[in-house]
Amino acid sequence: MPAPVNEFKAALSRGERQVGCWLGLADAYAAEIMGTAGFDWLLIDGEHAPNDLRSILAQLQALEASPSHSVVRLPIGETWMIKQVLDLGAQNILVPMVESGEQAAALVKAVRYPPRGVRGVGSALARASRFSGISDYLTTADDEICLLVQVENRAGMAALDDILAVEGIDGVFIGPADLAADMGHIGKPGTPEVQEAIAVAIGRIHAAGRASGILATDPAAIDTYAALGVTFIAVGIDVVLLAGAARKLAKQYGAEKK
Repeated sequence: MPAPVNEFKAALSRGERQVGCWLGLADAYAAEIMGTAGFDWLLIDGEHAPNDLRSILAQLQALEASPSHSVVRLPIGETWMIKQVLDLGAQNILVPMVESGEQAAALVKAVRYPPRGVRGVGSALARASRFSGISDYLTTADDEICLLVQVENRAGMAALDDILAVEGIDGVFIGPADLAADMGHIGKPGTPEVQEAIAVAIGRIHAAGRASGILATDPAAIDTYAALGVTFIAVGIDVVLLAGAARKLAKQYGAEKK
């Protein structure tokens, strides 16, 4: 029995747009709710949300029966962190702040078993192999892992072609907020200079035959990136959706009471 087919990776390779949402509440119940909404993919954020291995595991379990594909963002691209998340059963991972081809190549090795890589061979303990229930996991897992890297500063942009030249990188995700900050426009990702850099990067990603990704919550920005042909786009953040709806409701009925 081989490793489960990664339908999200397959869709990206076919160039089919995948619409997703960010999960920052770090809660399995909330993730399960989001899994009923109809998104193609949901990002479990280990970088800016208060997640640990157990909360990531719980959210992967909550989303397993969902039609939405789980993507896990690590806090940093450390080999030992990648190994742990893959063993939990994540097949799609997003690594922030990738700035060189060498770094990208190291990440590819981290998601592959020897001799192609350095992933630790501990599948007997792993949820990913259904605790040894998937007999051919070790020989088939590599091909079903989707490795996405974030380019989100000037160094990463300068090295984009080197990153794209690395075999095994499935997609490149542009981080508008960090890129804007690094370019001297903190809090203003809509600045024309930043938007021009993003558009050029998306074109280079597509020219290299890779999937492009981005997060945008403003409808105009979403339309702009869609017109550029972005392959996987997150259009919301659960924390922002909840906070916005709650504040709107409180303001609406608070005003009526006065």
